[in-house]
Amino acid sequence: VQLVESGGALVQAGGSLRLSCAASGLTFDDTTFAWFRQAPGKEREGVSAISPGDGRSVYADALKGRVTISTDNAAATVYLQVNNLKPEDTALYYCAASRTPRFLSRPTLWPRTLMYDYWGQGTQVTVSS
Repeated sequence: VQLVESGGALVQAGGSLRLSCAASGLTFDDTTFAWFRQAPGKEREGVSAISPGDGRSVYADALKGRVTISTDNAAATVYLQVNNLKPEDTALYYCAASRTPRFLSRPTLWPRTLMYDYWGQGTQVTVSS
């Protein structure tokens, strides 16, 4: 299994980015995907997750309204659109995949890193003020 993130960049506050995660080696529709981020000195935190099989998606409360997760099932790619970027969004953004089905309905489970079996290397997002 491979998860390859791309799209991170240095942007000014107020800007937007679309992060991509190309997945291979797994059955895309049967997998739950998530985006996490980790800032220096902080714990990895869940940003959003999606189940391509049923289209269900969830978001962290702190970012709701500024982020949108989506998939291109034919291309086996997961996207994260982040708008109105703020300096506090600066972090390494990771794509993660879980073989566990149908847990997005449980809000305490999806942000847990232990729920995910595979991780990408991350893509750096830096927001200047």
